[in-house]
Amino acid sequence: MIPFVSSQRNASYIKGGDHLQTNVYLVRHAHSTYTADELGRPLSEKGIVASENVRRLFANKKIDAVLSSPYKRAIQTVECVAAGIGKEVIIKEGFKERRLSVKPMEDFQAAIAKVWEDPTFFWEGGESNVAAQKRGVQALLNVLEEYEGKSIVIGTHGNIMVLLMNFFNRNYDFLFWKSLGMPDIYELVFQGKNLINVERI
Repeated sequence: MIPFVSSQRNASYIKGGDHLQTNVYLVRHAHSTYTADELGRPLSEKGIVASENVRRLFANKKIDAVLSSPYKRAIQTVECVAAGIGKEVIIKEGFKERRLSVKPMEDFQAAIAKVWEDPTFFWEGGESNVAAQKRGVQALLNVLEEYEGKSIVIGTHGNIMVLLMNFFNRNYDFLFWKSLGMPDIYELVFQGKNLINVERI
């Protein structure tokens, strides 16, 4: 576990005055069987079973809203949480996975390592770490404004999830991404837009 160290990299986003505490639960989707269809790829049987554990983990937590990437595997992982609070999953484009390339890469591990080594590098038709992080962080900041003082579950993906966390603390890096499970859940506690704690659920 990476010890949480508050970073001031997001200082320009912190506003003065008192703010309520907002709890954001980032949920990396459960296992899915690979297909080229990023949007419609569903959970595997293994993933569906694992999503039940996600439901149990949130059963005794007060959750105000459930958001998700538009990708089916992310929605399927958190829709049980939404059902538990009697609400629909709200789709947010900003939390979709980073696009690595316009076409499948022969060596995925090497391709993903490259974009982490050089944050500005991108493969043809893909997003650099800088571009994907900017997109994801903006979505998160919008959520912090809209749901201040609430507890929010967000169904998302490994790379964009770590890029969000990396914005606040550089210790969340490529090696941290490689250590993630499927699913995996991290609670980010914010005071306004200042990240004050991170904990694995």
